[in-house]
Amino acid sequence: MTLGAARGSLQPIEAVTARPDPGQDPGKTRESPKNGQRRRRNREAGRSGFAYPGPSHQPDRNPTTVTAFLYALTVLIWGTTWIAIKHQLGTVAFEASIAYRFALAGAVLAVGLALTGRLKAIPWRHQPFVLLQALCLFSCNFACFYLATRSVPSGIVSVVFSAATIFNVANATLFHRRRPAQRVLAGAMIGLLGIACLFRDTLLGTALDRDTAIGLGLALLGTWFFSAGNLVSARNQRHGLPVATVNAYGMLYGAALVAGVASLRGVPFGFDPSPAYVGALLYLAIPGSVIGFTAYLTVVHRIGPEKAAYMTVLFPVVALSISVFAEGYRVTPLAALGFALVLAGNVVVFAPLQALRAYRKGRPEAACDA
Repeated sequence: MTLGAARGSLQPIEAVTARPDPGQDPGKTRESPKNGQRRRRNREAGRSGFAYPGPSHQPDRNPTTVTAFLYALTVLIWGTTWIAIKHQLGTVAFEASIAYRFALAGAVLAVGLALTGRLKAIPWRHQPFVLLQALCLFSCNFACFYLATRSVPSGIVSVVFSAATIFNVANATLFHRRRPAQRVLAGAMIGLLGIACLFRDTLLGTALDRDTAIGLGLALLGTWFFSAGNLVSARNQRHGLPVATVNAYGMLYGAALVAGVASLRGVPFGFDPSPAYVGALLYLAIPGSVIGFTAYLTVVHRIGPEKAAYMTVLFPVVALSISVFAEGYRVTPLAALGFALVLAGNVVVFAPLQALRAYRKGRPEAACDA
């Protein structure tokens, strides 16, 4: 990221925020007041479980509140996209539906950014990583999930996708040599146990044959692509690439990739003009992709891929909660236990450390103060 300086020259942001004092040791630099404030905000945000974002033109005054809002927004949007996806199945080839979704989403996002002057040019050295993000988040993962639902129930796919937290922890350890926080692992395991309780009947009622094994493998592969996309996005943001701009290019790349592969395979690109299909396409493209992916990947940058991926545990909970009212889903005692475990896992992952320590020591009043 760069800041404009006098006479039109551009200086790295580090050169602006940390200048050496003439009377000081050249090997040392004096911390600017702004950097000191940012460091204090980082410490405060870290106590609440949310990390303060990196340098930006206008840092958030309350990063924890903004991040929590984006987190909840993503869970609500992606927890309801299953309704729209159900209206797209059967009439149009899934490859065509994926291509339509991301072509529309990428175009809307690119035009919106261009009209507001926020569409940035991405240097060529970063283009391979934008393409890699497109492969992982806007094409291959969705193709795997759609193919998986042909062999296994969607509930099984939801359970597998909920393991994205574990995948992110494993990938972060493997590629970044970063040790995962114990509470993130513990919360993820509690949440996965809750998801297993919610989908117990589906899990026990599915016979493990060759087709089911293939479906499970595809669901696992799709989850791995999603996890890898999280890490690629985090890398792009660390290099100063704006989330929305990368998403706009990435969605267009993803649509082109899916359309190209489908054309080579001879997949027909039909279109269903019915209100149900068009409405589903619009919902998946605008809230589901433009808003959902921008919010989610911003959260990935703020709190890290490991914690952000816990959202995948919450998506089925939102979907089943809607089913209670819309489809008459009956909440059994085991399902209620599953809901409670998922919420408990979320608390373990994100509750302030002071509160957890206070409860562990039997001092609830201190936890309230935290």
